[in-house]
Amino acid sequence: MTASIGEGHDLPARLLADAITASDDRAEVAIADGLRAMGRLLTAVAEDGSRAVFFRRQWAYDVTFALSVRFGPTHAVLREALGAVGSRGLGRLVERHRPHVVVSTYPVTTEVLGWMRRRGRLDVPAVAVITDLASLRFWAARGIALHLVTHPESIAEVRRVAGDGTAVRVVRGLVAPDFYEPRSAAAARRALGLPADGGVAVVSGGGWGVGDLDGALELIAGVPGVAVTVCLCGRNEGLRRRLEAAYRGRPGVRVQGFTEHMSEWLAAADVLVHSTAGLTVLEAAMRGCPVISYGWNRGHIRLNNQAFARFGLAAVAHDRQELRAQVARVIAAPRPRPPAADAWPEASAEILALAGARRGSGVAGGPG
Repeated sequence: MTASIGEGHDLPARLLADAITASDDRAEVAIADGLRAMGRLLTAVAEDGSRAVFFRRQWAYDVTFALSVRFGPTHAVLREALGAVGSRGLGRLVERHRPHVVVSTYPVTTEVLGWMRRRGRLDVPAVAVITDLASLRFWAARGIALHLVTHPESIAEVRRVAGDGTAVRVVRGLVAPDFYEPRSAAAARRALGLPADGGVAVVSGGGWGVGDLDGALELIAGVPGVAVTVCLCGRNEGLRRRLEAAYRGRPGVRVQGFTEHMSEWLAAADVLVHSTAGLTVLEAAMRGCPVISYGWNRGHIRLNNQAFARFGLAAVAHDRQELRAQVARVIAAPRPRPPAADAWPEASAEILALAGARRGSGVAGGPG
């Protein structure tokens, strides 16, 4: 179960489905939009509401986040309301497929699945896939059998939210397979048509292209040592067209729409300036590309930024002046060594093991 709110939920779902079927030819995997299954009301609130606060009323996101996630009493009320409203649709979806295990890559779906498990309304185990570092209410939930995380630093918070009755595993396999293949900066630059010499800075606002991308692009293009600044606009076509018009003919600036070559971009880059936390930060670390979080310090991203700084996983710039200083520092420093690619088990293997245990128990379910 996923939700089409940015690539951070859809991509892990696709990768898991491919890895599971490649690992076990008996397995059948269905990918479904769990948000849409829960009904039009929740879909409208999550999709349209998210776009409104991300692009037009950013202050409202802080207020909404504080009430729905950080303040315990209203969070508890919302959790119950989500379960009451969303459980029927998810129940029908599960009944239609009759699976041995349900996997969620989207926080709200995870919360509703946990609600259903706690009340005996879901008789198959549920797995939560967590790609954020921190702010894990909704990402984690009591009643979920297994939580798969991308950072070992997330385990303690998952335990606080979901309790000791769940298994928590740090896994690999939630980013594109290209990231597990060696790729030199020189080869990546040749493939992308970038100069062999000089610093390369990549600016990204995630799949929706949010944050102060205009300010970051203009500022970084003038930092000494930066030869090329690239702005990845995601699926935000309006942003791409506007930036292309503004920087047409300007040397050292490149505007790029949605790309399936993130592995190459991050291998080529000397620094990533990113606004929305999530999987892109993990991808950059796997390529040894330092990350500066900047441009959208709101709600859950603010808490992720605090965790980035606390664990030393990324730098955080709170304003343009600080961003300039951070970029200059990173460009002048040696490139860090990426972590070992095979340090953690495959997420697909953990899911298959749970599905196999369910199948071996003799309990009714679907074929995979």
